[in-house]
Amino acid sequence: MNRTRRLFNFVLGSLTCLLLISFSIPSLGKTLTSIGLRNNPDIFSASELTQIASAQTLINQHLDSNWQAAESVLVAQGMMESSTMKRYRVMLTRDKVVGSAPMTSAFGTAGAVLVGNRLVLRGDFSGLSSALRDYGTDPVSPPNPNITSAVHIHRGATTENGPFQYALKVMLNQGGLSGRFAGEYTLSDEQLQALEGGKLYMDIHTKQNRAGELRGLLQAV
Repeated sequence: MNRTRRLFNFVLGSLTCLLLISFSIPSLGKTLTSIGLRNNPDIFSASELTQIASAQTLINQHLDSNWQAAESVLVAQGMMESSTMKRYRVMLTRDKVVGSAPMTSAFGTAGAVLVGNRLVLRGDFSGLSSALRDYGTDPVSPPNPNITSAVHIHRGATTENGPFQYALKVMLNQGGLSGRFAGEYTLSDEQLQALEGGKLYMDIHTKQNRAGELRGLLQAV
């Protein structure tokens, strides 16, 4: 893992809220300046700030790519012209996992679009501590045939592990510790209410962190 990625993961752990707020801001450096970090040389050097800004640009690029991929599905289905579209983003980080935060430098992003009750989601992840959990050989109890992958959408508050809703399709890269995921769902009224109330979240389960290595809330943009 290169220095930029390692530094970003460190900053992400302590400044997650700042990063979430700053997605719509062109430069993370401006955000850091607004809270006085640039004026304190003991916190980050100029080169480190440059690397943080570079990492922020990388995250924005991933989000834009994921949103475009999700929107293209709705365009192909002819759903974009007749209804209002809402965008959601997900930052998948270790510190959002309920309970003890797992030891990992992994992170992920997802972009989702909602038209009516149709939700389309595209995302990516990298740097997992181990391979994804195999629910065929390591199932939940009692087994749930709908859990077909280790990347899930759940319903619940940020302080709890809520019930499983959907499994996403996963496309792994070589090595199995990074990849992409995709899902298309028709939400129930209850799920729509949960989404609007900030109670739909994603998580990624691995062999080393069976209960979840990364987690993130679907947040409206």
